[in-house]
This record gives sequence, C-alpha cells and structure tokens, in this order.
Amino acid sequence: MWQRGDRTEVTCIACGETVPRSKAREYDKHGDRWDREDKEFEHLCKPCYRMLCHQPRKGLETLLAEAGAGDVPQSEFLRRFSEAVDAEADSENERGPQQ
Repeated sequence: MWQRGDRTEVTCIACGETVPRSKAREYDKHGDRWDREDKEFEHLCKPCYRMLCHQPRKGLETLLAEAGAGDVPQSEFLRRFSEAVDAEADSENERGPQQ
C-alpha cells in the first residue's frame, strides 16, 4: 500500500483525536483527493468520516472564504453565507434546468 511520508499517527480535523493512519481517511478540502501532486492532506478518523456529507461541493470552499468563515463573527458569517446561497439559487433558477 502506498503511503506518503512516514507519519504513523494523524489527528482528526473534526474531533481532534489522534489515531493510527490506518484508522483514518484522507480529506482534501478541494474535493479532489485523486490529484496528489504537491498536496498535504488533512485526515478524519473513520467515525467522523462516516458522518461527513459525501455530496459534491464544487465552489464550497470559495463560498466559505468569501463569506468570511473563521474571520468574522458567526452571525455575520451566517448572514453572508445565506445571502450567497440564495443568490446562487436565484441564478440557477434563471438559467433553468441543466441538461
């Protein structure tokens, strides 16, 4: 089995638990874990990984950053995020169904 580096234990980014690498799953915040060139992966323990939503998330990281995730108070972030999601939904409705 191919392994990157010599790390035998990793820390889960969701719960903070340190687990053996064999008991964890790689997490790529850009959603493309198959493109491995020049990447440093974060990890999730298997229980946290199972709770993850595995739906496509194209553009989510950009949306979170633009809404100020981690940089503004939670209420401000939620307002910005909600407005951005609503604007995207309105834009998709105007374009009509994708074929």
